[in-house]
Amino acid sequence: MMRSRFLIVALAAMSFLTMVTVRHLRAASTEGEPASDGARRTPVLLELFTSEGCSSCPPADALLEKLDKSQPVGSADLVVLSEHVDYWNDIGWKDPYSSHQFSVRQGDYALRFRLEGPYTPQMVVDGDMELVGSDERRAIQVIKNTIKTAKLPVALSSIHRENDKTLAVHIEVGPSDSTGRRAPAQVLIALADNSVQSSVRGGENSGRTLKHVAVVRNLTLVGTIDNAGMFSKDVTVNTENTDQRDLRIIAIVQERGVGRVLGVGSGRVSN
Repeated sequence: MMRSRFLIVALAAMSFLTMVTVRHLRAASTEGEPASDGARRTPVLLELFTSEGCSSCPPADALLEKLDKSQPVGSADLVVLSEHVDYWNDIGWKDPYSSHQFSVRQGDYALRFRLEGPYTPQMVVDGDMELVGSDERRAIQVIKNTIKTAKLPVALSSIHRENDKTLAVHIEVGPSDSTGRRAPAQVLIALADNSVQSSVRGGENSGRTLKHVAVVRNLTLVGTIDNAGMFSKDVTVNTENTDQRDLRIIAIVQERGVGRVLGVGSGRVSN
């Protein structure tokens, strides 16, 4: 009888240990994984200021693509943009994706962050933090800090081509959960080629084939946000100079003067 009781107790203990071990392994296996589809993810805007004329930029371009594909921070929905500046264009290679508009935007960020001047590669996270664009560890750290801040909900719908040169979309923002006063904000629409590739024939990257993701070709101001953090509007944007076969469209709610990003929404347009 005593031996039978001992066996029962021993089996019960082994069963308990097995159950605890399985639970521990399941927890360990899901730690660090992306949030499930049903979990709410906080959108985070990553802007990479880059240039095909800059020899230190290709690693940053590769990192942006990696972050876009892997989405390594489980509770963050990373929305990435490549903004090619034009101040490298006079040293042997004119970046075909460069625009003075992005040089000006980066210069405004440099003033905001009290830098000596713009540099490449530079990553700006949610308009509120900046770092060297190829620094993966720092980028992850900043993203994890950023998702602690609540965002305005931004939704894009009814995305369609009106003709060969214009794209129509409905933008809906808000309302805000916050009751405090809000800084003046604006709504921007970015059109970005999903993926591009260049064979560079001059400058610091001469002879290299460079790949870029989410290359901004058009950044347009389409409205302002009211004090309640609400916005609703049908807008059209110019699609000239874009790869209309595979486009990303991103709505950005940002405090005026390249301030904090208050909300981000994104969609895709493809054939």
